[in-house]
Amino acid sequence: MLLRALIFLLCLIVGGLTGWWANKQFLFDDGLGVGVALGGVIWFLMDAVGAVRVLAYLRVIGSNEPRGIWGIWNEVFSRSRRLLRDRDRLLAESQRRLQDFLSAFQVSPNGVVLLDSQSRIEWCNQTATHHFGIMAQRDLAQVIGNLVRDPGFIAYLSSRDYQRSVTMPGRETSSSRPVLLSVQLHPYGDGRTLLLSRDITALEQADAMRRDFVANVSHEIRTPLTVLAGFIETLQTLELADSERQHYLGLMAQQSTRMQTLVNDLLTLSRLEGSPAPDLSCWISLTQLIAQIRQDAMSLSTMITAEQRSPHKLIFDESCDVELAGNLSELLSAMSNLVSNAIRYTPAGQVITVSTSLTSGGGLVFSVTDTGPGIAPEHLGRLTERFYRVDRSRSRETGGTGLGLAIVKHVTQRHAATLTLESTLGKGSMFRIDFPQERVRVVN
Repeated sequence: MLLRALIFLLCLIVGGLTGWWANKQFLFDDGLGVGVALGGVIWFLMDAVGAVRVLAYLRVIGSNEPRGIWGIWNEVFSRSRRLLRDRDRLLAESQRRLQDFLSAFQVSPNGVVLLDSQSRIEWCNQTATHHFGIMAQRDLAQVIGNLVRDPGFIAYLSSRDYQRSVTMPGRETSSSRPVLLSVQLHPYGDGRTLLLSRDITALEQADAMRRDFVANVSHEIRTPLTVLAGFIETLQTLELADSERQHYLGLMAQQSTRMQTLVNDLLTLSRLEGSPAPDLSCWISLTQLIAQIRQDAMSLSTMITAEQRSPHKLIFDESCDVELAGNLSELLSAMSNLVSNAIRYTPAGQVITVSTSLTSGGGLVFSVTDTGPGIAPEHLGRLTERFYRVDRSRSRETGGTGLGLAIVKHVTQRHAATLTLESTLGKGSMFRIDFPQERVRVVN
C-alpha cells in the first residue's frame, strides 16, 4: 500500500510540475491544477490496466500470466496464483486419494455400489456387476430398484430399515448352481447409501453340509443301535434255543462291526483334515502296496460271493515297478476303498480290473475298472460327498458307510493327485487316481 501511495503521489507531482511548466511557457490558465488532474488520470489508467489483466487471468484459470502489472496488483496476482496452485495441489491429492479408495473397492471380494439420495447408481465395482448384472458405465444414474427386481430386495430398499441384511439370489444363479447373496445398505453423507453385497453360497452350502453330516451320522449310528437294543431286549426277556441265541448274537456282532467301521471312517476323515500333507521323504513300494490290496480284495470278494459260489474275476495289471512318495496307510486306504467299492457294487462273476501305468510325463495312473451297473451322470459330481449314496438300500446291503469316496478324495488331494470318475449305465465304472511326477520314482 505504501508503494501504491508513493506512485500516486509521484504521478500527481509530475503532473503538477508539468502543468506549472506549461503555464509558465504557454501562459495556460490553471496549468498546475490541470497537470495534477492529468497525473491522477494517468495513475488511474495504469492501475486499471493492471486490475483488468489480473481479472482476465483469474477469469480464465491457466491462461497466460499477465505482464506489465505493478504495485498492489502484482502482489494480488502473486498471492492469487499461489492460492490457486495450493488449491490445484490439494485437488490433485484428493483425486489421487479418491482413486486409491475406488481402486481398493474395485478389488474387494464384496460388491460395492454407491447410491445417491434417490437410490441412483453413482459408482459400482466389478464384483457388483457380477452380483447384480449391472454395467458400470451403462447403468450410471439408473435407479437400483429398476435394475435389481428381486421382491425381497425391493421391499428392503423401500423399508428404509437397513439395520439388517437381506438374502437374495445372484444374477448367475441356476437350478444346478444356486448363488446366494447377502445384501445390506448403509446410509452415509447427505442421504446417500452404500450398498454392500457378499456371496454367501459357499457358507450356506457348508452350513447345509454340516446339518446333513450331523443328521447322517445320527441316522447311521441310530439304526444299528436300534437293532442292538431290540436284540438285547429279546435275549433278556425270551427263552431262546441255542441256535436262535447264536443267530441273534451274530446279527448283534454284525451291527457293532458296522458302527465300529463308521467310527473308524469318521476318525480317518478327521485325521486327514487336521494333519499336514505327506512330504516327499517317505517312499513306498507300489508292488507291496498292490499285493496288500490284492489280498484284501480277494478276501472281500470271497466273503461277499460265498453264497453264490461265483467270485469276481479280479485282474491286477502291474506293468510298472515304481515307488510312491506319501503316507502308506492313507494310500492303502484310498486304493483299497476304490477296489472294495467295485467289489461291493459289481455282481458276482463280473470282471474287475486294477491297473497301474506310467504317463509320458513321468506320473503314475492307478485305476479301477468294473463291469457293474454303472452310475447315472447326475450322481457323478456328488459321489465324493460324505454319506452320499446313489442307492441307499443297496449301500446298506453291501455294508458301506458312505464315507469311502470322501476319504479317497482327501487322500488324493493331500498327495497332490487328482481323482477322475467315469461311468456308463449298464456298462460299468472307472475310478482313476493320477499321481504327479514328483511323487513317483522308478526302481532301478
